[in-house]
Amino acid sequence: MSFGPGAGASRAPGDGFVRPAAGDPCPCGSGDRFDACCRPVLQGTPAPTAERLMRSRYTAFVVGDARYLEATWHPGTRPDAVDLDPLQRWTGLRILATEAGGPGAARGVVEFRAAWRHGTEHGVLHERSRFVRQSGRWWYLDGRIDPS
Repeated sequence: MSFGPGAGASRAPGDGFVRPAAGDPCPCGSGDRFDACCRPVLQGTPAPTAERLMRSRYTAFVVGDARYLEATWHPGTRPDAVDLDPLQRWTGLRILATEAGGPGAARGVVEFRAAWRHGTEHGVLHERSRFVRQSGRWWYLDGRIDPS
């Protein structure tokens, strides 16, 4: 499902990232309102499944929340810094498949396609992301990008 600024969504002055209002559709494409979907997870409520963590991480890219991306990246694979490009627009997320990753699982895989545009260029990121559940929470471990 493609995400575009809703009636209440706006771009923050100076940083260029989308700021969805509470009642706007969630950027992750779940069909739920932002305040009932990714907003609580971005604010610290643990994601109950690997897919919910993946969706919240996608939303973090949309809204420019590098701190959240760093905090949910497994410490063993996390880069030193997460630098987000405010000109990069994430325009839609589609979950293709999930393997395990439920509330009681220890591992999960989420395959997705995320559409983007940057100036006049556009494309789709196709990735199989791996997640691990440790210390009672889900972590993004790594991903394999499909070049097709």
